[in-house]
Amino acid sequence: MDFLKHQIEKIKPHFEKGGKWERHYYSFEALETFLFAPATTNGLKGSQIRDAIDLKRLMMTVIISMVPCLLFGIWNVGHQHFMAIGQAGATLGEKFLVGSIQVLPVVVVSYGVGLGIEFIFATFRRHPVNEGFLVTGMLIPLVMPPDIPLWQVAVATVFAVIIGKEAFGGTGMNVVNIALTARAFLYFAYPTDISGDVWTYIGDGQAVAGYSGATPLSLAGDAATTGTNVVQSFNSFGAGWNEGVFTLSNLFMGIRPGSIGETSTLMCLIGAVILIATGAGSWKIIVSVFGGAYAMGLFLNLVGGNAYVEMPAHYHLVIGGLAFGAVFMATDPVTASQTETGKWVYGLLIGMFTVLIRVFNPAYPEGIMLAILLMNVFAPLIDYFVVSANKKRRLQRATV
Repeated sequence: MDFLKHQIEKIKPHFEKGGKWERHYYSFEALETFLFAPATTNGLKGSQIRDAIDLKRLMMTVIISMVPCLLFGIWNVGHQHFMAIGQAGATLGEKFLVGSIQVLPVVVVSYGVGLGIEFIFATFRRHPVNEGFLVTGMLIPLVMPPDIPLWQVAVATVFAVIIGKEAFGGTGMNVVNIALTARAFLYFAYPTDISGDVWTYIGDGQAVAGYSGATPLSLAGDAATTGTNVVQSFNSFGAGWNEGVFTLSNLFMGIRPGSIGETSTLMCLIGAVILIATGAGSWKIIVSVFGGAYAMGLFLNLVGGNAYVEMPAHYHLVIGGLAFGAVFMATDPVTASQTETGKWVYGLLIGMFTVLIRVFNPAYPEGIMLAILLMNVFAPLIDYFVVSANKKRRLQRATV
């Protein structure tokens, strides 16, 4: 490390003011601060009280909270692969190997393309490279199906970073969640690869007879038209090749086909504990999203109408990507509501809209994506009304 640091110090003058590579200083500075602690200080005089956490530490905390979802997703991709080809006896190592071969390239493409764009914009705009994409670069792969073409991941990342963030001014200025922008782009541009009966990576293997790549959301949607009981459809699905894949316990654990990091409610809750314990995520938003979805599910149970509407409300909490969205997407500090009361309203509406979209619009089975993007847009309005109400109450007390 001393040799590497010496070499960096040796070429550093070429990137500083007056050097021949001056315009690339911020790209060099990003690499230097990534490898070593920065040598800059606040000043030589006076005292400064600084919080122990900065943007980089905050981003790393969020990444750590997503590691359980990533590791479980890698294993689950391998597990579903071997179940689909009839080799249920595959070892843990074999499942991790297959999962890693399929998942890690998606992560590499996401980070490579996204950080490349960040460096380009930092060079032309002459500003430091922000750490915001450290989280986004991990979120994008986790919301993708394991068999997504890598070129689509690259195109979606380019669209999300340029249109979703840089067009609004960069890190901290985006209106909607960047990772969900990437997923929404693919959802409408290439729907056959990111929606429908997906997602199990089979690779060069041959799927066993009777194998189906249906997801719980697609099964529930089918039940609404056929009139079959949703819970019975879940419990009977996979007979002969993956018995019990959609039982309630399996849905909670996440041992089922789905996006790489979204299947396991348990892993998402572990991530939620890390975020809440470190103060990196709002527990109010997480709880209110789950509460809003459950309340809307109970209300629809009372109303009735079809098998999907009558599905027990607690199933909405473990199917699809609601848990992942509630923990890692809805809590985005840039696009979420900022007021404490607004966080409750924001989360409740996300949960309620998620269930409504799922049940009444089968063309968009995963309602959490559209619900969060919608409420991202309305978050400032929610905060406006909360602040206005606080002002009115204070003025009334002042008058009295």
